[in-house]
Amino acid sequence: AMEQVARRLRPGQRAQLFIHDLDRGASTLVAESDTLLVEAPNWSPDGQWLFVNADGLLHRIRATGGEFEPIEVPGLPLLNNDHLLSPDGRTAYVSGFDGHLHAVSLDTLAHRRVSNDHPDFVHFLHGISPDGAVLAYIGMDLLPDGVRTNIYTIPAAGGADTPLTDDAFPDDGSEFSPDGEWVWFNSERGSTAPGHAQLFRMRRDGSSVEQLTFDERVNWFPHLSPDGSKVAYLSFPPGTRGHPADLDVTIRLLGPNRTPRDLVHLFGGQGTINVPSWAPDSTRFAYVAYPLA
Repeated sequence: AMEQVARRLRPGQRAQLFIHDLDRGASTLVAESDTLLVEAPNWSPDGQWLFVNADGLLHRIRATGGEFEPIEVPGLPLLNNDHLLSPDGRTAYVSGFDGHLHAVSLDTLAHRRVSNDHPDFVHFLHGISPDGAVLAYIGMDLLPDGVRTNIYTIPAAGGADTPLTDDAFPDDGSEFSPDGEWVWFNSERGSTAPGHAQLFRMRRDGSSVEQLTFDERVNWFPHLSPDGSKVAYLSFPPGTRGHPADLDVTIRLLGPNRTPRDLVHLFGGQGTINVPSWAPDSTRFAYVAYPLA
């Protein structure tokens, strides 16, 4: 059930890293590659760098453009695209193909495992509390008849897991609100047929679950702007199961009135905007498109 090797570009495909400016209503190309399948940008808290995943490694690139610089961490397993930075920008938290969450010091490149051992269980990281103390992750149980995903938290320093959901609905994209009071996520709990994920939020103890989108699109990965005023998310075509790659998708925005509006149409999906990708100023976010020749 786990993808053990890093994704690769298809023949004739490119990865294009963009920054979208809400005030201008336009996207700027930061960098592109026909060799690296770049995924899941995070923004550094100082606004200087974008951190992405490619070839199983974390990379960084200046937000103004330049080269993708691999961050080689001795002894760290290959990584999937679910990663984020601590609020002080000094630690990267990553999800390894070993199924575990790891903390990497960006100063020293020392690393430690954060997650606990659970049989037939894989961790995918999506959120960190504003104080940096708690991680929110998706725990995937690998069952004989398929997989089951639920939302958990764990102290960033290590410690006991706390389940926030315990159900058979596919849940993903668990991310804290900037005030630390809510965990936003996508789930199929509002749907009777497979697919059709919508956006939800709940209190950080798992109570008061509330549905936030109600439309025919398939909505994933809610990202709250640092000022808490809006939510960017990835919207797949109706009927999409999971969050596959290589589809015509839309990045949409929920403003204070909770009415979705389209921001960017692109060819992408998996890898485009899996993790928190807002600039610290809440006026820009980063994303990746994957055009085919």
